[in-house]
Amino acid sequence: MKGRRIQWRFGGQMLGWGAALAAGALLLAWADWQRMARTHFADIALLLVAALFLGLGLWLGFSVWNKPQQPPGNPAAVASLGLTPREVEVFGLLAAGQANKEIARALGVSPNTVKTHLARLYEKLGVTSRTAAIAQARALGIVG
Repeated sequence: MKGRRIQWRFGGQMLGWGAALAAGALLLAWADWQRMARTHFADIALLLVAALFLGLGLWLGFSVWNKPQQPPGNPAAVASLGLTPREVEVFGLLAAGQANKEIARALGVSPNTVKTHLARLYEKLGVTSRTAAIAQARALGIVG
């Protein structure tokens, strides 16, 4: 029992000394901060103004000028023809001059799936060839 009491007193002393050292370090840091604040006031003020303008610039960039993007093409024509977003995507790649295999690779589908999309596009536009489909899509404003 006596050994535990000595151990507790020693632990309490260590805790007291640690708190005293922490308080001293805090006091020195505060004094150093006061000295630095007096000697480098202009630098601190410049830093705060720069941080304010950084925050203002980020806010303007994200909220004011970050307008939602309109989908490419003519949404009214896409809706009237009943084109799916995937068909519009295939149309864009087709208008860019890509072959079926290239379109399939870009979309991560098989070439047969691309052929199916193209057949449906031809049917919806009432055309029978790639060239006619692209010409019709450009006339309607679906692709650029």
